[in-house]
Amino acid sequence: MKIGVLAAQGAFAEHIAALQRLDTEAWPVRLPGELKGVAGLIIPGGESTTISRLMSAYDLVKEITGLAREGMPIFGTCAGMVLMARQISGNSAKSLGLMDITVKRNAFGRQADSFEMDLQIPALGKKPFPGVFIRAPKIEECSGDVEVLGRLADGTIVAARQRKLIVTAFHPELTEDLRFHRYFLDIVNGDR
Repeated sequence: MKIGVLAAQGAFAEHIAALQRLDTEAWPVRLPGELKGVAGLIIPGGESTTISRLMSAYDLVKEITGLAREGMPIFGTCAGMVLMARQISGNSAKSLGLMDITVKRNAFGRQADSFEMDLQIPALGKKPFPGVFIRAPKIEECSGDVEVLGRLADGTIVAARQRKLIVTAFHPELTEDLRFHRYFLDIVNGDR
């Protein structure tokens, strides 16, 4: 099984390393032809406007949205979550519109306001998951069959799933905890 990691900009190398630690072939994706043969795709954190522009410039938008419609599992973290949203509140950035969520960019403030927090993610087990939030977005609204996977103590939604699509407002690739990547691989394998 080969997993593609969008390598336009952002934390793609860290996702590739996490997948390799799980004995999974990871493939950087920069051009549409590099999506051939991948069983799933990760859209990493980074700068959502830059990633969006690069996806458009390299004709990846049509390919990715087409593969998502065909049922390919996709995992978006931080900026990836913004790009997967149906709507981005208060912003004209172009998203892929894959999930029935409304996302607010930089919801917790600037770079200096970044933080780490243990999160309860029942789908991953009882042990808290280390959430690394860097200029993080948040999910303001969910509709359709979106399942909330995780919230902050104040109820803010920071992780969700819709069918074979999952998103996190935080960066699981920046931790030693591989449970979110394993969860995604289970979706790819049809085990979840």
